[in-house]
Amino acid sequence: MGPVQGLVRNGVHEYRGIPYALPPTGQLRWALPQPVTTPWSDVYKAYEFGPACPQQARFNLTEESLNEDCLSINVSVPTDLKPGEKLPVLFWIHGGAFVGGSSSLYRLDKLAREGRLVVVSANYRLGVLGFMPNPIFAVNGYNGNYGLEDQRLAMKWVQDNIDAFGGDKNNVTIAGESAGAGATCMHVASPEQVVSQTQVKVKNLFHKAIVQSAGCLQQMPTVTQAQTSGSVSVRIQEALCPAQTYPTHEAALACMREQKVTDILTAQGKNSEGEIVAFSPVTGSNEQPNATVPVQFEAAVKMTGGLVDVPMIMGGTRDEMSLYVGYFWQDRERNPINSSSIMNWLGLFYDPAPLNGLSAITTKYPDLLSTDDATVAATLGSVLSRYNPKIGLNNCLYLQVSDAILNAPARQNKSLFQFEFADPAAPVCGVGMAEPCPSFLKNGGAVHSSELNYLFPNMSNTKAIDAPDLLPASQALANQMVTYWSKFAYTGSPNTTELPVWPEYRGATVRFGGDSVMLLAPNNVKAYNADNEHSCSGFWLGQYPTRLQ
Repeated sequence: MGPVQGLVRNGVHEYRGIPYALPPTGQLRWALPQPVTTPWSDVYKAYEFGPACPQQARFNLTEESLNEDCLSINVSVPTDLKPGEKLPVLFWIHGGAFVGGSSSLYRLDKLAREGRLVVVSANYRLGVLGFMPNPIFAVNGYNGNYGLEDQRLAMKWVQDNIDAFGGDKNNVTIAGESAGAGATCMHVASPEQVVSQTQVKVKNLFHKAIVQSAGCLQQMPTVTQAQTSGSVSVRIQEALCPAQTYPTHEAALACMREQKVTDILTAQGKNSEGEIVAFSPVTGSNEQPNATVPVQFEAAVKMTGGLVDVPMIMGGTRDEMSLYVGYFWQDRERNPINSSSIMNWLGLFYDPAPLNGLSAITTKYPDLLSTDDATVAATLGSVLSRYNPKIGLNNCLYLQVSDAILNAPARQNKSLFQFEFADPAAPVCGVGMAEPCPSFLKNGGAVHSSELNYLFPNMSNTKAIDAPDLLPASQALANQMVTYWSKFAYTGSPNTTELPVWPEYRGATVRFGGDSVMLLAPNNVKAYNADNEHSCSGFWLGQYPTRLQ
């Protein structure tokens, strides 16, 4: 690697923008990442975050990037590190629906300083460039999933280099939110896979895992499904390098590697419009294996040794899907949300339909038929966040995932802890959503990604990192969460004598966990029954008995 020099910010030593892989351009576009092997001779001035990987601006909030030379890593270390001391490492994987986001959105100092951790974050390829399989890319079973391979190479960089920063390579926790959490699921479910054709296996890269807002059991497309006729992958290739003009795989690949980033992103946007998750990790199948993620999480959790057997924290936010309903609300002139349209909205997310039909949902949640449109929208967000079979962001699915992990064969009694973030005052407007903000979210809410400000101060989904400070009660909750997360990184348990006891999740013996989910709310941190709150083993299991079995 070579010598690096950082800066002191907010009570930590920060090293930003260190390249961990060669630029994925030219012949390395749509190829496995290659590590930086030639050390630099001069001191590398690691003062600022590297550029975000290519992405379009989204939601009138996030920022565009066109720079493919983006595979960089950041390290934050407490300033009071003692000579020879080795601290636990927390490796953060950013979210963004696999099409956006960047490590430059997150201040790592609070976790590093208050938790006394070495905190690492990294960029990885996104969208078409990171998560689109195509027959023309396939080499030795690798096809798509380049973003996951980037993450694994960055984790290997940690194994090779973190000692120099005071980190303990034998005590690494990987953690992520949303797409970052989904990626964490894929790493946990691929223990025997090697990193970019090296001899290092995934199971040797980390020792604990935190999954924030990802239903690991949600089915990912297989490589075969993701590149069938009419798929996003085929449409994008046809838009850029049509098979009629480039009839061989070699010719089409050469053409794709010559395309401008702007043209690739334009084709990505046009051919994935309206899809919440158009790009994601893909898995292998009987028809076509995949060397990065061989099987679905559901298959891995049933296999002896199918998961990396480590302590885990799982969970999400109480009103995950209210964020997306808020986005729909902003577009309500084209797609109104009201009692007249509610059955159409329910049909979109409850497909397959409930056992007793869509009317069972409106009977259970009558405010879906309110004459007040804002009430309808707010209720829709709440209902979707309890359970829906379409999008893997819902509380009943999170409980089901933990049940499955606890029942995994040959699991060596590794601990599992479940949480639900439920601060109704969590900032949303101007943070997770651009103005004008829906009336039902004006005062905040525990929507998707809202807990991030509690671990990474002032996160605004922009490089400015300028979200308002949390309210006092919310800030107190943030301090508690940092203590829980960092204690887990040290010991594999979040418990400490100074905070309420966080019990291990008991789903293996009590369906959906009983009173063993940690409620994270201001002045109300406690173990509670999330199953009762969300009617998982009652109403929703009755409507989807095979999916929530």
